[in-house]
Amino acid sequence: MTQQVKRAFKYHFYPTDEQAAELSRTFGCVRLVYNKALEQRTRAWYGEQRRISYVQSSPALTQWKKTGELAFLSEVSSVPLQQALRHLQTAFANFFAKRAKYPRCKSRKKSRASAEYTRSAFTWRDGKLTLAKMTDPLDVRWSRPLPEGAEPTTATVSRDSAGRWFVSLLCQDTIAPAPATDVTVGLDAGITCLVTLSTGEKVANPKHERRDRARLARAQRDLSRKAKGSANREKARRRVARVHARIADRRRDFLHQLTTRLVRENQTVVIEDLTVRNLLKNGTLARAVSDASWTDLRMMLEYKCAWYGRTLVVIDRWFPSSKLCGACGTVAAKLPLNVREWTCDCGSVHDRDVNASRNILAAGLAASACGDGARPQRESSRTGQSSVKQEPQRATAGIPRP
Repeated sequence: MTQQVKRAFKYHFYPTDEQAAELSRTFGCVRLVYNKALEQRTRAWYGEQRRISYVQSSPALTQWKKTGELAFLSEVSSVPLQQALRHLQTAFANFFAKRAKYPRCKSRKKSRASAEYTRSAFTWRDGKLTLAKMTDPLDVRWSRPLPEGAEPTTATVSRDSAGRWFVSLLCQDTIAPAPATDVTVGLDAGITCLVTLSTGEKVANPKHERRDRARLARAQRDLSRKAKGSANREKARRRVARVHARIADRRRDFLHQLTTRLVRENQTVVIEDLTVRNLLKNGTLARAVSDASWTDLRMMLEYKCAWYGRTLVVIDRWFPSSKLCGACGTVAAKLPLNVREWTCDCGSVHDRDVNASRNILAAGLAASACGDGARPQRESSRTGQSSVKQEPQRATAGIPRP
């Protein structure tokens, strides 16, 4: 059964000098309005324990435009400024719901330069996009067509640190589910192999950052030699940003291809709930973990499974997938990371990653059938026994044996 989803289509475009100047002014005004409204709300919250909503911030924006100091805010489209206040409202809603940290000010150098235009602030006619305050349409490179008959509801213009311009169009799209299949797969994420499938297949980690590490180091050395504030330093900074952009683009493209293939071929995909944030605290592995980008891998699997009618099962992070023998169910006491192949007391020889992926698949299928997670019990109030003694029994509960 088809479903209607809101989908963003991102395109590269090349603005004229006038368009680039107008968008740069808009980016600056959006950043200023966001920071000024954040300052106002912070002062009210910490000084008076009073919350200021979007409804109260919007009239304040009108008053700011009437002052001589901020009169330039009237020179750009008002819609991106109002959208900045809405984004701030969303940030505070996430903070009060304990889903995010306290909102921070936008930085001219570190924050992404962007402006969001709603339907009243742009014109979409004959496949051409014209933004408010502009006379000519944007020179967009249409790398792929929009859905037939789609009308964009929102256009978000952005400029990355490498100086590239993008426009993202939010449209209503109809997605048909993928043909049903009875194939299931478990995934074990790693560094040497990006993912190991329960079928025994290993997908090599391209290590995009490591492949361009020499080029990146050279560009960063050139940047460090340039005088601060000079034009040559800005050129060197752009070169560093272009290397980072190349790495990110190649990594994203590879992950899209991998996740699309996994979702198309399998009805059920089982993965682990990895704590990437904690893994990044390991100074030895942090760079490799960042390059693997497991968070993006999971995010892509989540929304693609939802789109195409697949099931994504996430097992608990404490499940001992690597140490659990898939033949007899015994959990090894210790299994250092450098041990890639190990022999159980029952005589079974296991490839660490393949064994883990098969245990993940079995635990995921058992959890989805029982409606329960696959988390080992840490401590029992009834017996008082240690978690080490109880872990072998709990970790294998409900898992079918081959």
